[in-house]
Amino acid sequence: MNRRFGPPRFRTPYRHPDLLDVNRDAMRPLAERMRPVTFDEMVGQRRLLAEGSALRRAVEGGHVHSMVLWGPPGCGKTTLALLLARYADAEFRAISAVLSGLPEVRQVLAEAAHRFAEGRRTVLFVDEVHRFNKTQQDAFLPHIERGTIVFVGATTENPSFELNSALLSRCRVHVLEAVAPDDIIVTLRHALADESRGLGGQGEGGSKVSISDECLAEIARAADGDVRRALTLLEIAAELAADEGGEITEQTLLQVLADRTRRFDKGGEQFYDQISALHKSVRSSNPDAALYWLARMLDGGCDPIYLARRLTRMAVEDIGLADPRALQMATDAWDAYDRLGSPEGELALAQLVIYLASTAKSNAAYAAYKAARRDVAEYGTQEVPMHLRNAPTKLMKSLGYAKGYQYDHDAEGGVALDQTGFPNAMGERVYYQPVERGMEIKLKAKLDRLRQVRTDARRKPGGE
Repeated sequence: MNRRFGPPRFRTPYRHPDLLDVNRDAMRPLAERMRPVTFDEMVGQRRLLAEGSALRRAVEGGHVHSMVLWGPPGCGKTTLALLLARYADAEFRAISAVLSGLPEVRQVLAEAAHRFAEGRRTVLFVDEVHRFNKTQQDAFLPHIERGTIVFVGATTENPSFELNSALLSRCRVHVLEAVAPDDIIVTLRHALADESRGLGGQGEGGSKVSISDECLAEIARAADGDVRRALTLLEIAAELAADEGGEITEQTLLQVLADRTRRFDKGGEQFYDQISALHKSVRSSNPDAALYWLARMLDGGCDPIYLARRLTRMAVEDIGLADPRALQMATDAWDAYDRLGSPEGELALAQLVIYLASTAKSNAAYAAYKAARRDVAEYGTQEVPMHLRNAPTKLMKSLGYAKGYQYDHDAEGGVALDQTGFPNAMGERVYYQPVERGMEIKLKAKLDRLRQVRTDARRKPGGE
């Protein structure tokens, strides 16, 4: 083919290496560009990383250890791992348990072993480490023991439940917390002012991006403790504001924050923490707090039917016979939600939560049942006393079934006071101890009287 008439050939223009680095930096998200490179740039985690803290002194001195970092998204787990490698002058390698399998893990460990033989350490950062199964987690153990790697696992889930004990025994668990809004604002201001990594000088005509303190605080609150999320929201707002003179206004934020969501994991640690908070608020007779946690869970996408089931459990466990109406209200609210669906049916659950938290409480029935179960386990299969057995046939009557049984309706007062209802080997037991609250006040008075009369009847001559 004549080259003159062939397809056009393009030559890649020469670019200076420094210019390539600048362009690559500009393409990186703001949250990545603003990642702290020293401890002084990190915000939040004062308990763990304050000046003079044990962990900070060890890291700044280059004495790093294998660890598991447990905390919510955007709290600084990856940044802390990078700082470990930086201060220890070690190679930093990162893998994700979501994307990596055992072959890649073995390759990274082999590279770390080769590097270790040459006298260099490797900080191996494993993101979402709880997603690795037991076999994959075990692959790290010998390398941690030999010092081939400094293992840093990051997880948003409770390590006690998600990581095997062998791995936990070789690592120290450090708990990181969600970053407070005031600390997030510090990071946002830094990003607005930084001209090399941040948004400084990037407005129209080279002017800085401007934003009011109120709008900055709104971004910090919307980030919900996640610094990375806050910087992403700021970057999007700055891009939208570029056509408005570089000023981020309330109207700009209405577009950016329209679809914001709160942190909630339907099957993880936050889920169980919040349902625990709801249950304990009901138990503590705090309807306002209980209503807040109900709204939080519904807002986070929790299945309302699950909440209806748990609220019914609370009606039985924590209200019990102090207010028998609570159980009926719980099943009615469950049925109402089943018929109405969301959002109308959620009001029935809210009404139930307020009632459960406001009414009298008693766990006496719950405690009584647990006590009875303990005796069942301890005494095993006890024979039913003869006087309590049914005798529908002549043979059974001849064997003594139902012998000595006293028909309560024929007894004085409607109760046969001198017969037991327990197996002979056990004797009388008392499981149910009503509290002096709600309906159980009357139940307690009646049962206390009956129990005392029964005791007196058994003590009389001829009594059992």
